[in-house]
Amino acid sequence: MNICVFLSAADLDDRYTRPARDFATLIGKGGHTLVWGGSDVGLMKVVADGVQEAGGRLLGVSVEFLAAKARSDAHEMVIAKDLAERKRLLLEKADAVVIMVGGTGTLDEATEILELKKHGHTDKPVVLLNTAGFYDGLKEQFRRMETEGFLPRPLSDLVFFAQEPVGAMAYLEESRGIE
Repeated sequence: MNICVFLSAADLDDRYTRPARDFATLIGKGGHTLVWGGSDVGLMKVVADGVQEAGGRLLGVSVEFLAAKARSDAHEMVIAKDLAERKRLLLEKADAVVIMVGGTGTLDEATEILELKKHGHTDKPVVLLNTAGFYDGLKEQFRRMETEGFLPRPLSDLVFFAQEPVGAMAYLEESRGIE
């Protein structure tokens, strides 16, 4: 399975890096491919290192203005002309999406895939990995959107909230029919 992970390229505390590395190990040990923003810094590097060390493949999609930070030993690296093309390519190459901790770029990518699902333009499984309660506020906002009628589909049809990496991978593999 090609698993797209949206996440930060920032250097972060262990409470975020440890679960990210644990999920990366699950990707690699499962024989899956990481599809990610291609960066070789911060949390993106942590995840790419973990996938590679566990035997998985790396498929990066960087962008021209960040190409200098792209991982040189990825199995495949695509350089997009801009962020919109990068996002499109990441989603095209993915069988499933996991949203990890991140900033505004991660939030933009997350809302894009949820909007596509909301309108029936994709049926790819989406997991929001709520490491250390990072997305508690966003989860609450999504629930309010659902309760007050802003979502035409149940929230559970759009995204699965996982607290731990093992739960995230189990959901993805079950969704894709992998035992």
